Amino acid sequence: MTAGLSDAEVAQRVAAGQSNAVPPRATRSITAIVRANVFTRINAILGVLLLIVLATGSAINGLFGLLIIANSVIGMVQEIRAKQTLDRLAIIGQAKPLVRRRSGTRTLAPGEVVLDDIIELGPGDQVVVDGEVVEEDNLEVDESLLTGEADPITKAPGDAVMSGSFVVTGTGAYRATKVGPEAYAAKLAEEASKFTLVKSELRNGINRILQFVSYLLVPAGLLTIYSQFFTTHAGWRESVLRTVGALVPMVPEGLVLLTSVAFAVGVVRLGQRQCLVQELPAIEGLARVDVVCADKTGTLTESGMRVSGIEEMTAQREAVADALAALAAADARPNASMRAIAETFDRPPGWIPTATAPFKSATKWSGVSFRDHGDWVIGAPDVLLDPASEAAERAERIGGQGLRVLLLGRAETAVDHPDAPGRVTPVALVLLEQKVRPDARATLDYFAAQDVSVKVISGDNAVSVGAVAGKLGLHGDAMDARRLPADPAELADALERATTFGRVRPDQKRAIVRALQSRGHSVAMTGDGVNDVLALKDADIGVAMGAGSPASRAVAQIVLLDNRFATLPYVVGEGRRVIGNIERVATLFLTKTVYSVLLALFVGMECLFSKPMGVDPLLYPFQPIHVTIAAWFTIGIPSFILSLAPNNERAYPGFVRRVLTSALPSGLVVGAATFVSYLIAYHGRHATFTEQDQASTAALITLLVTAVWVLAVAARPYQWWRVALVAASGLAYVVIFSIPLAQQKFLLDPSNLVVTAGALGIGVVGAAAIEATWWIRARMLGVRPRLWREAAPGAK
Repeated sequence: MTAGLSDAEVAQRVAAGQSNAVPPRATRSITAIVRANVFTRINAILGVLLLIVLATGSAINGLFGLLIIANSVIGMVQEIRAKQTLDRLAIIGQAKPLVRRRSGTRTLAPGEVVLDDIIELGPGDQVVVDGEVVEEDNLEVDESLLTGEADPITKAPGDAVMSGSFVVTGTGAYRATKVGPEAYAAKLAEEASKFTLVKSELRNGINRILQFVSYLLVPAGLLTIYSQFFTTHAGWRESVLRTVGALVPMVPEGLVLLTSVAFAVGVVRLGQRQCLVQELPAIEGLARVDVVCADKTGTLTESGMRVSGIEEMTAQREAVADALAALAAADARPNASMRAIAETFDRPPGWIPTATAPFKSATKWSGVSFRDHGDWVIGAPDVLLDPASEAAERAERIGGQGLRVLLLGRAETAVDHPDAPGRVTPVALVLLEQKVRPDARATLDYFAAQDVSVKVISGDNAVSVGAVAGKLGLHGDAMDARRLPADPAELADALERATTFGRVRPDQKRAIVRALQSRGHSVAMTGDGVNDVLALKDADIGVAMGAGSPASRAVAQIVLLDNRFATLPYVVGEGRRVIGNIERVATLFLTKTVYSVLLALFVGMECLFSKPMGVDPLLYPFQPIHVTIAAWFTIGIPSFILSLAPNNERAYPGFVRRVLTSALPSGLVVGAATFVSYLIAYHGRHATFTEQDQASTAALITLLVTAVWVLAVAARPYQWWRVALVAASGLAYVVIFSIPLAQQKFLLDPSNLVVTAGALGIGVVGAAAIEATWWIRARMLGVRPRLWREAAPGAK
């Protein structure tokens, strides 16, 4: 056995900077978060407009500057909370190598490994730093994450191992040759662990919406500046205030903020449920999944097992117990089955191993050759025996009761022989019992209610897997994966027919995921073992158990640190909350941009055509304070509440199309109604200040009535709190218009009852038009309009 480093040698290497102490996650620093949230394009635009307004001496019109503070503070607080959650969970879920030193062998954090450390390896262990093999016992390493090569590679002493690979079978040890930034692991961790909000349909859709908005802003802004400064002949202060009042609402200042906040809150909420989101868009991605491929062991059933019985096929009872105990004792890295056997039978004396064959997912058996007791194997009965034999058929019948059945047998050759195990003589059947997770049934019921198909794929016997699935209410055909076709199209057809699959090889799990994706399915894969890694990597969303192998946790986008399959519905719920609520919020913000641009275009065009005709040009109807208070209760506060509210509605593609088809007609109605109301109430450039305030107030009343109805439509389907939110928003404006001090400070004058009544009437007509467009849009999109939310069966 290769000796490890002494404590003095470790200290010497740490002092020389030869340790693996690299930042465990590539999250942004707090300074970077502050900088990114303060110095934004939207804050810059609002900041310049704020300085211009303050130059006029009208401080009340600068209230929209509070948006700069709100955008910065809320974004910073939520992202810092999300960063802290991610960092804390990453420490819990990271791989911990087993390091051999002269002071003892123990697990350490990856950052504590130093150059020349001896690191022991077993099945499922991840190679955390680059190194050179010094010991091996049937050691096979999967380097697919690095090279794309799916077949495991046999490693001999002197061979190199790369960080990011993982052990499939066998045991061994390697010497660390590259640590810290030089090791590939540092780059892998940095890329896999970034706190990012990119590469998602939702984010890409919002970027497309903002691009669309930018095309509208340029002509509308230039026309407003020209019309207010060069055609109205108003004083410079009045022109500045009216121009800023037109430009401020065109900027969708809160859309990106609330999207980031919604994602960050999702990270924090899931973190409280011990769910580590390694790639942020995975929250959104899982909400779009329509097929979940779940491993049986460790997902639907508890990871631990117990021996429930032995069915002997020989009279030598003592030999059976001794052979089982010796096999378990000779396994350096026992799996759940061997641990259960070791706990049941005492280790016998005199059984000296001469050769071992570790368990492999591809072969489904393991074995040990003993000096004086022959060659013994244990594994799947239908693999070691002729499936038509009496023993194999007996095992099949027992497996149909939901038990795992292993065959203990004698091999005709040494287990390390190339032709092993050869002909196997059955000695006994070992019956193992797995406990079904108590929350698995409710989780499967939830997915069924949400139209999400569940496929159970396992390395166990197909009949046994089907029996467990049947107990959980998951009905459908069970199929032995050895009979699955290799052709992708035929495989996809078979997957449509069957629900549970047994004897699935690791490469078949990957093929199953790809076949489902070829039929347009969005696939989530759950697993905890080495044999799940390739499928986890290729699935749209990979979900690993926290107690699973380090390799499975490394490639998954979501890690369930509490090992509870029942956490998945909450992850789905968070994704649906983000997608559905941001769609509502985006509709509100884009509607505001559309009606603001439209109103600016109407006023600007009227000014261009009125001058040659000798007609007084229009002043823009609103000052900045008007658009500020209009945004308070039609967008600002309601959108924040809606973006964080529960939402279990299923996510569908077409985010941009739905937002545009909702916001464009609503924005056109609001803009047109507001302009008509202002045009009727306007008394010309020579109107008194009172008449101008009354005209602006009339336009604002119409805008508020129609905008509140846009909110009422966006809040559907209703629940009691959403109705209360809409009602409270409308009542808030009634209160503002009723208080004399508010009228004075906010430059409002609703005293002319004729003008005010006319504005209300136009607003009601506009609201009716918005309601009509909602029903027409639903028919055009082929969806059923829903006024009230229906209780979803199985919803969490």
